[in-house]
Amino acid sequence: MPEFLKLMPPDEATKMFFDHIPPARPRTENIPTVQALGRVLAGPIVAPETLPAFSRSTVDGFAVRAPDTFGASDALPIYLDLVGEVPMGAKPGFSIEPNHAAIIHTGGMLPEGADAVVMMEYTQMARANEVELMRAAAVGENIIKAGEDVLEGQEVLAGGTRLRPAQIGGLLALGITEVTVSIPPRFGILSSGDEVIPPEQRPKIGQVRDTNSYSLSALIEQNGGQAVRYGISPDNPEALRSMVEKALAENDAVVITAGSSASTRDLTSKIINELGKPGVLVHGVNVRPGKPTILGVCDGKPTIGLPGNPVSALVIAGLFVRPVVRYLAGMPAGEPRAFVPARLSLNVSTPDGRESWVPVRLIAGENGYAAEPIFFKSNLIFTLATADGLIKIPAAANGLAAGEDVRVYLI
Repeated sequence: MPEFLKLMPPDEATKMFFDHIPPARPRTENIPTVQALGRVLAGPIVAPETLPAFSRSTVDGFAVRAPDTFGASDALPIYLDLVGEVPMGAKPGFSIEPNHAAIIHTGGMLPEGADAVVMMEYTQMARANEVELMRAAAVGENIIKAGEDVLEGQEVLAGGTRLRPAQIGGLLALGITEVTVSIPPRFGILSSGDEVIPPEQRPKIGQVRDTNSYSLSALIEQNGGQAVRYGISPDNPEALRSMVEKALAENDAVVITAGSSASTRDLTSKIINELGKPGVLVHGVNVRPGKPTILGVCDGKPTIGLPGNPVSALVIAGLFVRPVVRYLAGMPAGEPRAFVPARLSLNVSTPDGRESWVPVRLIAGENGYAAEPIFFKSNLIFTLATADGLIKIPAAANGLAAGEDVRVYLI
């Protein structure tokens, strides 16, 4: 008899799964900051100094005392005595007294006494050593104050942050040239099935190329993990068991595609139960596509059995593999997925009582994006290859009507 007679809702399945995964303890290494793009910080970063270290101008213009400029206009300009020019990369050798001004360039250090900068466009030289201002400046206008960005001792990045380009720049601005990051968790990936062959081979009648190992590898690496492919196992209990056992010994988690349908060829759940405790936690999730999903833990290592159909495998990987990768890498597992708000362009019907994920294309329009459904079969990989994202239809609904607002979760 099939094992998944009672399908578990995705949220309940996720909770049960993560309740049995031990606390993540990523291995760490120190690497140059310039090589840390996409890596996950092993701990918080505290600013070793104030940034910027000095108050400076954000425009080319004249450093002034703001009250000296009040009331200035094209019709009634104000004249200030010019006392010098701020040198770039050095401290000014003068201060700004009442009714004085100094030439300053973008990034120049604000002289003592100045509290604003009037942009060059609103000034002109009236006479030698005198500047004419046609615009007033408020206190703090066109300047960045010392410490306005970061204060010494401030936590600037939390542990578990996956570094983006701006954060790499910020770390280097603070002189942090080396960071401690987690080593990407290793995920062993296996495909199974007598009909599955490597992608470089030409299929005979009845055979299909293995695409899942490679699309899943890309998903794992996209989310901060390291994928290790173990090849294709025939539908043979001993062969599959040997491969899974090896993958569990050498990795932090294992993903197996195919072999999770309710049939006489279903080997995955039996092998997961044999190779560690507690074994299979969930066999069957109330979701479309991807109903015959297996979630298990073998002696502390997450072990996931995915359907063999490419669309089903990737949709389910987005729901269950992605958060596991992020969790084991030291990131928050529950961080929300990026989405684009859109309006559904066509009616979509789904089976009542099952959460459904439908691929869509995003069509730009004058009033935002339209989500155009791609009606699919779960064994057609280009269904997802041509999609921009997925929309979620709750289990309680039997579809969505054209014109409804939806979230398109990017893939």
